[in-house]
Amino acid sequence: MRRRTVLRTLAAVPLGVLALRAVARPEEVKGANVEELQKNWKQFLADGAEVPSPDQPMALSRDEWRKRLPPEAFDVLRQEGTERAGTSPLNREKREGVFVCAGCGLPLFTSAMKFESGTGWPSFFTTIPGAFKTKRDFKLFLPRTEYHCARCGGHHGHVFDDGPAPTGQRWCNNGVALKFVPKSEKS
Repeated sequence: MRRRTVLRTLAAVPLGVLALRAVARPEEVKGANVEELQKNWKQFLADGAEVPSPDQPMALSRDEWRKRLPPEAFDVLRQEGTERAGTSPLNREKREGVFVCAGCGLPLFTSAMKFESGTGWPSFFTTIPGAFKTKRDFKLFLPRTEYHCARCGGHHGHVFDDGPAPTGQRWCNNGVALKFVPKSEKS
């Protein structure tokens, strides 16, 4: 299983690079004030929504995670796999709301932080403060910055420096590692 994941990942990388070159990089995200978005992210929550804090760690056994998550989400979140580009319905998500960790429900991004990168994965130019911890990844021989949920440790993706202004960042996230909660939905 891991061998297939590695082969799929290696096959997807050149396609992702080609997609980035083929799609015009957005010059900036219109009207994006990063500090305001990060400070006021709770306005994107459904009325009355209660959310876990990154300060409430969640540790489950491998078997508990396997029971809790669909196989694709388990592969990404717990084994640092990568979903196939272009397969996530979240690529087309345009409603106002919050993207939360599929493993533990921690809010990670708001809809205002999302942009169309053309890579085939949901992409964001910033995050909700404190949502992630990062580490260096050398799995493809070149160093990359990998990020994990601060609450449950689930792998989400990698952050790159080829995103739009104002941050220049592209938080490239596996769609199966996320759940979208529309603002109008009650929790």
